[in-house]
Amino acid sequence: MQKTVVLDVVGLTQSLIGKHTPFLAEWTAQAQGATIQPVVPAVTCSVQATYLTGQLPQAHGIVGNGWYFEEECEVKFWRQSNKLVQVAKVWEAAKAADPTFTCANMGWWYNMYSSVDYALTPRPQYLADGRKLPDCYTQPADLRDTLQQQLGTFPLFSYWGPKTSIKSTKWIADASKITDDLYNPTLTLIYLPHLDYNLQRLGPNNPRVAQDLQEIDSICADLIRFYEAKGAEVIVLSEYGITEVNNPVHLNRVLREKGYIAVREERGTELLDAGISQAFAVADHQVAHIYVKDKSKLQEVKQLIAQTPGVEEVLEGEERNKYGLAHERCGDLVAVADKNSWFTYYFWLDDKRAPDYARMVDIHKKPGYDPVELFADPKIKFLMPLVVGKLLKKKLGFRTLMDIIPLDATLVKGSHGRIPEEKSEWPVLFTKSKHTQLPASIQATEVYDLILAHLNISQKSRPILEKA
Repeated sequence: MQKTVVLDVVGLTQSLIGKHTPFLAEWTAQAQGATIQPVVPAVTCSVQATYLTGQLPQAHGIVGNGWYFEEECEVKFWRQSNKLVQVAKVWEAAKAADPTFTCANMGWWYNMYSSVDYALTPRPQYLADGRKLPDCYTQPADLRDTLQQQLGTFPLFSYWGPKTSIKSTKWIADASKITDDLYNPTLTLIYLPHLDYNLQRLGPNNPRVAQDLQEIDSICADLIRFYEAKGAEVIVLSEYGITEVNNPVHLNRVLREKGYIAVREERGTELLDAGISQAFAVADHQVAHIYVKDKSKLQEVKQLIAQTPGVEEVLEGEERNKYGLAHERCGDLVAVADKNSWFTYYFWLDDKRAPDYARMVDIHKKPGYDPVELFADPKIKFLMPLVVGKLLKKKLGFRTLMDIIPLDATLVKGSHGRIPEEKSEWPVLFTKSKHTQLPASIQATEVYDLILAHLNISQKSRPILEKA
């Protein structure tokens, strides 16, 4: 088999490759390149699952970064078990074709309890006293200790939140090289999320993004040189392009005002009570799943959502398969934003009654994706002393809230999830393989076949695998 590495440079598009990415500009000029028809929703979990299975969400079941778990009556985001992906993965096909094949998954999602040989994923320690400590999960388990002894503790707070930086991406890149030296896997999947942050925070046209492009270019240069020196073929790809937005759309507030949403009051705050709500939206960037309890009200809810400014289309039933989304986890309705808009999860009508988690980085409690977590509240005076004081209290064992996140969704300037109008903002794939011929544009499901082709697994020798 041919040693192969896939670099997932999140947010990379043809429009971003240029003077601020000198290495990638030169490397891609010598490579074959293609745009990738975006998956809808064009969000991390759905896209990665499509690339790694060759199937759309209607088959693999990953309809977003999160969805409504009907049996538990809870919205859950950022689950980690690979068992949630309901069809076989590319490494399983490769292993079936050649038992000597091995795979390292370095940071791609749903990376716990999978059938890869080596795995790395962020996994904080949640202590009984309320503290959250940076950490990671690996397979084999002792790889975690090896990596953190050499690189330090995984920099969780630069991976997501107001303090995001190149540190977390560099940590994953360095961990990938160490893992390769230890085990020499046949296929390595590497997640490089750095561009995701300021492209959402500032928008793709902000001059400050130039530094982010320079930083990710340096990481890619280091990794590509490292792996090419070992005889590996390298695929550089992205999941989606991030486009300018200026209009946050609060679908749950629209539903709340019409009496569809139920809340539970606790300590003067409100919590979404999905289990008894007649209809609610699970917002995920520019796509939202709307779950309707009483199906007789489906059309009136659809009409209400469709008339909301910022909504481009609302799909129901088999209409959802316009994007291959008609899976049982999917909402009864799927709303797609227009090019200038994105969907918040906000369901309260008065900020004074917002739940405590709304002003925190809390990706698991929020019933939807919240890019405002990338900001610290600009209204807070003396922010750093406040943060230091809160951290000191936590270290001393006191419970305290790191409630520094604003509730102003207009701060967000970039989003993704829908199909951008301009192909220059579509995700891309580049390879120097001489055994693969790329057309100008490919389907997202074809990434699976391209990975197997790079491994020198022919179509004839690929096994037919059952569902996972």
